[in-house]
Amino acid sequence: MSWNDLQTDMAQQGYVASDDLAMALYLALSLGRPLLLEGAAGVGKTEVARVLAAVKSTQLIRLQCYEGLDAGQAIYEWNYQRQLLAIRAAAEDGETGSAVEARIFSDDYLLERPLLKAIRQAVAPVLLIDEIDRADEEFEAYLLEILSEFQISIPELGTITATTRPMVILTANGTRDLSDALRRRCLYAHVDYPDRATELAILRARIPGIEDLLAGQIVGFVQALRREELEKTPGVAEMLDFAAALSGLGIADLNSDPQVLQATLATLLKTRTDRDNIPTEVAQRLAGRAA
Repeated sequence: MSWNDLQTDMAQQGYVASDDLAMALYLALSLGRPLLLEGAAGVGKTEVARVLAAVKSTQLIRLQCYEGLDAGQAIYEWNYQRQLLAIRAAAEDGETGSAVEARIFSDDYLLERPLLKAIRQAVAPVLLIDEIDRADEEFEAYLLEILSEFQISIPELGTITATTRPMVILTANGTRDLSDALRRRCLYAHVDYPDRATELAILRARIPGIEDLLAGQIVGFVQALRREELEKTPGVAEMLDFAAALSGLGIADLNSDPQVLQATLATLLKTRTDRDNIPTEVAQRLAGRAA
């Protein structure tokens, strides 16, 4: 498979990837390296992992990062409740010592979290480490062993090496700077908001029956809206929601009903401040430019 084939396969799944992104993803797969995708929220970084899993007909395993995430939540932890029950049952049976300890610290009592689960699959999955920049800097250290050797050390069981090598996608929104050590282990691509032609292709791929006039107006309107001073810039997913809402209401022309246009801004503007900053007259002006 060439990078063009990968790009075509992604397009068949409804994802229109730029040449740079398709090449970076192809190289990451060919070299067996993680791919770090950076860009603003809503540009389609997370969707890359979902589409890749569909293209490869494999499982998508997702680790959603957040402040305070630790190894127990991301890698593994022991099922303490079951262990306590097993200890009590063993004591009632008069069983003690190393045999009990060996049994309760076995796979039967191990809870796999996304990182451990990803390296123990019979078929290589897609591992999505989403919004890694939201996790604490200390958490990155937990990732280094996995991303370099694809193995995890569990004191009670020893080192678990990957059964298959997962295809790893990391995403970051620029919340904080990532460490050099993490970046060195990854290939890199920056994902930006799509240009007009690409966004039109995305819209037509996801909503095939949409009229050309309305499709052009929607993309023009959303791209104009992104140039306004907003707290939360609408991404591609919001654009698709906007298009679906208009199509569902039977709207064929964005300028036909100002009240409907203003009401459907609920799909694009997600804070009270942004709604206040885009009153009906501003929305109409932007829609007129998009015509």
